[in-house]
Order: sequence, then structure tokens, then C-alpha cells
Amino acid sequence: MSRKREAKALRKAELGGGRPRAQGPGGSYAPGGLAGGFAYDAANLFGQETSEWQPWLRSPDAEINQDRDRMVARSRDLDRNDGWVTGGVTRILDSAIGSQFRLVAKPDYRALQAYSRSFDAVWADEFGRAVEAEYRMWADDTGKWCDAARQLTMTQLYWLALRHKILDGEALGVMLWTPERVGLGGARYNTTVQLLDPDRLSNPYQQVDTPNLRGGVVLDDLGAATGYHIRRAHQGENFAAIESMIWDLFPRETPWGRPVTIHDCDLSRRGQHRGVGILAPVLSRLKMGSRADRAELAQMLLQTIFATVIQSPYDEQDVLSSAEDEGELSAYQQLRMQHAKENPIAVGGVKIPRLAPGEELKAITSTHPNSGFVDFQAHVLRAFAAASGLSAEQVSWDYSKTNYSSARAAMLEAWKTLIRRRDNFAVGFANPIWGCLLEEIMDSGRAPLPRGAPSFVEMKTAYMRCNWIGPARGWVDPVAERQGAVLGMEAGFGTLEQESAEQGRDYEENLDQRQVEIRMMKQRGLPLPQWAAGPPNQPQGGRNDR
Repeated sequence: MSRKREAKALRKAELGGGRPRAQGPGGSYAPGGLAGGFAYDAANLFGQETSEWQPWLRSPDAEINQDRDRMVARSRDLDRNDGWVTGGVTRILDSAIGSQFRLVAKPDYRALQAYSRSFDAVWADEFGRAVEAEYRMWADDTGKWCDAARQLTMTQLYWLALRHKILDGEALGVMLWTPERVGLGGARYNTTVQLLDPDRLSNPYQQVDTPNLRGGVVLDDLGAATGYHIRRAHQGENFAAIESMIWDLFPRETPWGRPVTIHDCDLSRRGQHRGVGILAPVLSRLKMGSRADRAELAQMLLQTIFATVIQSPYDEQDVLSSAEDEGELSAYQQLRMQHAKENPIAVGGVKIPRLAPGEELKAITSTHPNSGFVDFQAHVLRAFAAASGLSAEQVSWDYSKTNYSSARAAMLEAWKTLIRRRDNFAVGFANPIWGCLLEEIMDSGRAPLPRGAPSFVEMKTAYMRCNWIGPARGWVDPVAERQGAVLGMEAGFGTLEQESAEQGRDYEENLDQRQVEIRMMKQRGLPLPQWAAGPPNQPQGGRNDR
């Protein structure tokens, strides 16, 4: 064989039969014709950025349950001691729940029409008005009978439950039936809510998870929760050491479907049964930011206290050898003190130091805050804003670099997350509570129902259908945005109910109040405003003057 043919055969063998092979680490050829043997850089075991990045592949519950208590304790510590975190969490709660979390009953009368044609829009309106009034009597009762501890109204309970969900990752409550509280001067309803600390939900005696027990949640063979193991007292209560080691098993619901235990958490993976707080991804950054903030403030305070120093002309070596002093250094110090005492000077009440011969007054120049501290703090707050769903301006309260367009865009993006968080909380926590009360309202005959109406248990989803109104979204430019809302309603892109709900109002209450105001203006002979008088070409007598 000639040299040319030998070289060609060798080259063919190196190329793997005419197919090039990529060269791997150390000059070796990787199998499969892929560089390093990895189709994705994200899977590269030898890359400079990824060689030491080898996270475990764990199940959802294994990721959470083993370290859940530590993450929660750190989140609460930051919430207690870091003003930025406290303010951010409070802002989420005030935007999602606020001071009023109002029920709007919307029974699905179309689904109920299979039982009777009497279920129509008129009935739905009457039913909604009646049960909403009953709910308000229960939720806003001055005796606070809705709360088992009689400390909070329902809105306040929802606010606290969502706070647990944000920091701890979950909200936990038990529905109680308390007929002993109903009576003269007492509760109006038997239904009562007991809000619990999620820490009390755990496996009995700290046993490890099993296929049918995950973090205190009892599961059936399909993975559905059927019960919850809850301690009788928090494990941190020193006076309840015995009770904290006793677990009670609460069922998820009664045999006919009435909720008993309400456990609400946001899931990020299938197979997850406990929640994670929103601070978990940024705990390290927030802690570093807190430490840096304290260090900067401490240094600034130190330099403020020691603003000036008096520099002595005495030689440093002489000071170091003062132990062998024969009286010369002491005599000099006595001279300094006597000179300062005998020569006080003040101009306009301001003391001016008169220094001893050879002494010099020097001011300490502050180098804090560090030039990079402001940028570092802004980075930490932006990370917190991204994790919480708030805008950076809402977290930092710094709107100095914000114009109308950017403020409007930031508010709209934050509003999406707040609405989603509110709706998820309503579905997971508020709706089951409403369903328990509505069942009692209907069983007691306080709700208008046509003949042949199905029981609550038969069609509870249709009867329970509702919306929740939280606090107002607010305005960046009230004039422009209100004009846009009016144009949207005129064009059919929105309704008065939707626009009122975004501002935390009930449109029916607005209409009722307007009716009262129009009547009172007419009684006093006052000219009607344009919204009450209508267009100029419309006769005033054609309107409803009720």
C-alpha cells in the first residue's frame, strides 16, 4: 500500500468511518459525536462555571420538609428585624386584603336551572343580597364570634392568614361547630374559624415522611390529602411541653363534604404538600443587605461621635516608654489640663477650644456610606421586589427616578401578581370558609330558595360561586385613568361593576348612594351635577326620581 493510501486509511479510521468525532477533554474523542459528551452546556460536568454545581435531584416534599422549619425561622427573623422586609410584606397584605375583604355572592343560576326555571338572574340578585347580608352579620360581628379566639373579624383573620402564607408558605385553619356560643347576647351562627400556626402541622413524633404521610399531611393512595396531624400546642411554648408532644388527627372534611381543615399553599411542583414562603429565594441576599446596612450605620455613627481629635506633639516613642517616665510626661499632661481649664473661650454660646502649645485640632473625614453601598442596597431591594411581585419603587419608596409611564407600567405588572395572589388565597382559604357559613345559612332557612331547589350538598359549587373585593388599585394619574375607564365602559370594554371593584367599591352601593344624593339635592333645590342631570338635551322628567 502506498504512503498516500496509508495516510488516507488512517485518517478515515480517526474520523470514525468518515464521520467526524468531536474531541473531548484531554484530547479524547467523546462518544456520540458531541463535544464533551453533552448535548447541552447546562449538563456539562467539566465546564468552569458548572463543574462544582451539582445539586441533588429530590422530590418536592424532600426539598421542603427537611429544611422547612429553618427557612421559616429565618424568614420571620428578617421580618422582625429588617424594616425593608417588614414594609414589603405589609404592602403585599394591604394591597391584596387591606382593611376590607368583601364578599360578592354570584350564584350560578344557569347551572341550577336544571332543577327549576325559577333560578334566573332576578333570583340570583335576591339570593346574593340576602346571603351577603348574613355574611356581614357574621364576619363583622362586634363580638367577633367568627373567630374561635374572639380576637379578629374575618377581614383581619384573612389578613393574618395571608401573612402566614407569605412568610411561612401556607395558611392553616380549622372549622369548628360551636352551638354552646349561640344564644342571647352571643353568637348568631354555629360556624367558627380557628386560625392555627402552620408550625403545628407536622409528622407525629418527628417521624420521617412515608408514602402516605408528608409533613403532617395524610394522603390516600392517589395522593389526595385526607387528614392533618396538628400539635395541641406550639413546640416553642415552654409552658406547654407536654401538649406540644401530642398530635390530633383532623380530617380534611366531613362525610358529606363540609370542610374541617383548611390548608392553603401555592404549589410549584406536582407532588408538593407543604408551602414555601416568598422570601426563601432571597434570604441570603436580604441577610447580607441587613448586615451591610447595620455596618454602614455603625461606622457613620462612630465617626459622628468622634468628629475631631487633638493631635499632641509628643513623640510616639516617648509615649510608649511612659512606663519609665520620671515625671516629664505627667507634668506635660497636667499642663494641658490646667491650660484648658484656665482658658475657656466662647463666642455667641459656642465653645472654642484653646489648645496647649504645640497641639493641633484635626477633623475626622467620613468615608461612609461607602460609594458602592447605595448600589448594593438597590440591588438587594430589586431582588426582593422581583421575588415578592412588587415593583422596586414600592419596596424602596423611592420614586425620584420614576415618571408617569414607568410608574404606570410598574403598577400594572405588580397588580397582576397581587390579583393572582388574592384570587389564589380566596380559592384556597376564603371560599371554603364561605361555603361552611352558606351551608348553615341555607339550612336555617335564611336564604331565598324557590320550590324544588336542590340542597346545598347537591349543588354547593353553584350556590357558593362568588367574588371577593379587596382594596383599591389606586391611580397614578386620576384624571387620565378615570377618563379611560369611562371610555372603556362606553365602548363596551368594561362594566361599572368591574371598574368599581378595581377601586375597592361595590357598584350597587355606589348606585344606591347616588340615588340618595339625587333625592336629597332635589329636596334642597340644588342644581344636579352633570352625572345626575344627564345630557343637556335629555328632559329631566324622563329620569327615575326614586
